Amino acid sequence: MKYELSQTFFFEAAHTLRRQVEVEPSLRIHGHTYVAEVCVGGTPDPVSGMVVDLALLRRSIAALRETLDHRFLDHVEGLGPATLENLSTYIWHAMAREYPTQLQWVEVRREVSGDRCRIQR
Repeated sequence: MKYELSQTFFFEAAHTLRRQVEVEPSLRIHGHTYVAEVCVGGTPDPVSGMVVDLALLRRSIAALRETLDHRFLDHVEGLGPATLENLSTYIWHAMAREYPTQLQWVEVRREVSGDRCRIQR
């Protein structure tokens, strides 16, 4: 059997965005509430019974969240334009450093507008 564990976290952030439609509103600084979910998977360790210690996963997420929460995303190094795709990739790379074989997928949502992006192994 394969197990998946996921942890959800929230962050509030502002950004601008250059695009072809809704040009003027997107160019103004605006913000969103983002919901992100990180999923790790594998087989539980026979001694601990855990795929990953959730306390360690939450610690990793807390450090990552600090780089995004209440930030101007245009200035977050390595992010690029603050699209859902780039946010998902940014989170993936951050989590893959600590969970290179266990990371299964990352999802970023803006629930108010019904938008989401998921990337997976």
